[in-house]
Amino acid sequence: MRNLLKRTFLSVLSALLFLQLWGCSTKEFAETFSRIENSIKEEIGSEYRGAEDTQAVWEDADIEKKPEEETKVSLAENFGVNYAYSTLDEETRIVYDEVLDAILSHEEEVSVSTVDTKILENAYKAVCADYGGLFWVSGYVYTQYTRGGKLVGMDFTPKYTMSHEERIGIQEQIDDSVEELLAGISVSNSDYEKAKYVFEILIQNVDYDASMENNQNIISVFLSRATVCQGYACATQYLLNKLGVPSTIVTGTAEGESHAWNLVRLDGNYYYMDTTWGNSRYLDDSSQIEKYVNYSYLAVTSEEISRTHVLDSSFPLPECTSMENNYFVREGKYFTEWNPENVGSLFAQAWSQGGGGMSVKFSSPELYQQAIQYFIADQHIADYCEKISSIYYLEDPEQYVLTINFV
Repeated sequence: MRNLLKRTFLSVLSALLFLQLWGCSTKEFAETFSRIENSIKEEIGSEYRGAEDTQAVWEDADIEKKPEEETKVSLAENFGVNYAYSTLDEETRIVYDEVLDAILSHEEEVSVSTVDTKILENAYKAVCADYGGLFWVSGYVYTQYTRGGKLVGMDFTPKYTMSHEERIGIQEQIDDSVEELLAGISVSNSDYEKAKYVFEILIQNVDYDASMENNQNIISVFLSRATVCQGYACATQYLLNKLGVPSTIVTGTAEGESHAWNLVRLDGNYYYMDTTWGNSRYLDDSSQIEKYVNYSYLAVTSEEISRTHVLDSSFPLPECTSMENNYFVREGKYFTEWNPENVGSLFAQAWSQGGGGMSVKFSSPELYQQAIQYFIADQHIADYCEKISSIYYLEDPEQYVLTINFV
């Protein structure tokens, strides 16, 4: 995926501190460090080595991940709204809460209940996955403290991109934009209707533009109406959350490039949803056809998404098997056997309504190829669309979807 986050750690030396604080807990040490530093200097003189503490920078945009074997889990019947949080162990959940509270409170620095940098990293990633609206933070710095060569404390320092006052002002603008976008849907609608609405409204109103400022967060989506995959994924999670639909941001690669999309829960079942790939211009930017919504990646299974996407997550993800809320199933455009009359009637319906397009999905590559041969190669589309002179069609061999746009 173009211009998606790459990640790397930048480490810098700060100081090692050797203290004789017998009986002092990690948390107490971190909290009292600032207060007692000066008195320690006076008491131990040359023993004080404040220039050797350890500090490192965790950058959102520059972490190089090591490939890990994909983990599949059996889902409990009801996870909480925050999926990434629900997959964490108890120790990481505590740090997750501390990290989230610090970011929401715009704290400059807080002590965390761990000295393990991997736990802090996993907690931070989970927070970002569960909360797509954290537009004012772009990473963090951690500072570790040691005593006698042993780690005794760690501080978490968010890297803010703006002041708290600036954040409040931008949030007000985002709220206005979100209210406008969600005016056509209600929390009383079904989960499927909400997911479809968010998918469509973002694609119809937000263009793909890798040059757009703030394209890694929702500012680009709601204020500039142009973004990249990370912005789409964050905005999808943000809007679905407003509508009461659980959603989490997931990352990996697609067509060999870094990418971000969403895991969503609809009526108790999990699906994948890629709003970026729903933008027809993203996959076919040379087309002269006006941008349209490509539904091939609205509520798909793990098997379907794996044909084009490779997951690379720091938390385990479910095996999504349900087809119940897949767009084509819900809309009566999914075919498990060869029935040219029913398929042709859908194309005829779109043609009679004055153009536009129609997409149909097949359950196997054999059925899909049969449809390509019958309607396109053998030109039987003319049997259903009277006086048709030209068409523009899009093949999707990975999802077995045939789209015909009438021009």
